[in-house]
Amino acid sequence: MPLGLRMKKAKSKETARLVEGEQGSAGGDSPSASLAPPPRLVFHTQLAHGSATARVENFSSIQELYAKIAGVFEISPSEILYCTLNTPKLDMEKLLGAQIGLEDFIFAHVKGIKKEVSVKKSEDSLGLTITDNGVGVSFIKKIKDGSIIDSVKTICVGDHIESINGENIVGWRHLDVAKKFRDLKKDELFTLKLIEPKKTFEIEPMSKAGNSSVGRTGTRKGTLRLRSKGPATVEEVPSETKAKAIEKVDDLLELYMGIRDIDLATTVFEAGKDKGNPDEFAVALDNTLGDFAFPDEFLFDVWGAIGDAKRG
Repeated sequence: MPLGLRMKKAKSKETARLVEGEQGSAGGDSPSASLAPPPRLVFHTQLAHGSATARVENFSSIQELYAKIAGVFEISPSEILYCTLNTPKLDMEKLLGAQIGLEDFIFAHVKGIKKEVSVKKSEDSLGLTITDNGVGVSFIKKIKDGSIIDSVKTICVGDHIESINGENIVGWRHLDVAKKFRDLKKDELFTLKLIEPKKTFEIEPMSKAGNSSVGRTGTRKGTLRLRSKGPATVEEVPSETKAKAIEKVDDLLELYMGIRDIDLATTVFEAGKDKGNPDEFAVALDNTLGDFAFPDEFLFDVWGAIGDAKRG
């Protein structure tokens, strides 16, 4: 059935300033207004390969966040490959998605060395798991041990896939990139153009505020949920049962589609959590996601994972 991803829209706003030090907001005049202003959410950020600490705020989508980060570091937003939370290292389990912990520290990984490599598809499976950064940059999240790609040491986890056989795929969804790899014929020789991120320092940078979130997850309860439309919202941290169910859906995305996307997995779970049977779930997915055909086996396995979560 046709399903798909919702595209994120960008809105450009004023950039934040580089942080020279933190100042408390205690004291000072308060605005004369009958309604209290919404809480100010400020996130610390650095370039993963090393930089001063900056602050970003007032963003509602991944694209707006990248524009904010690019603004404070005076680079183009297109230079940002992806972000990790609370570590500058290439930890694919710490990738930034549509939800950010309220105390998370954001590290932006930017484009580094370009490379080109030719690979023979000697087996049906290449051993690649693809994901994307939410704004059209697909990259390698996982390489299976002993696979074709694992034998090509120039190809690494974290590499951005710029083109396949000369076809530029920047702007493609990760679903379509994974399908492109699946559609390559067995024994076909194909060429990849890749961009690896700039290398990080071995030491963990610290915020000049002396109250860094580096190396740990946010301790304040709640996450900032980014939206493709409308303002971002603060939501409760998912329960352990829900988190496990969403992780299972993500595992099924990798098994059936060759991608990992915790935000897509969350959307799939939310579409089915209050449905009474697989048919209602399938209709809800069609209404929510739209234009990509998930296999029937995937839908039934996901329905099973949702049922397990309902039973606790």
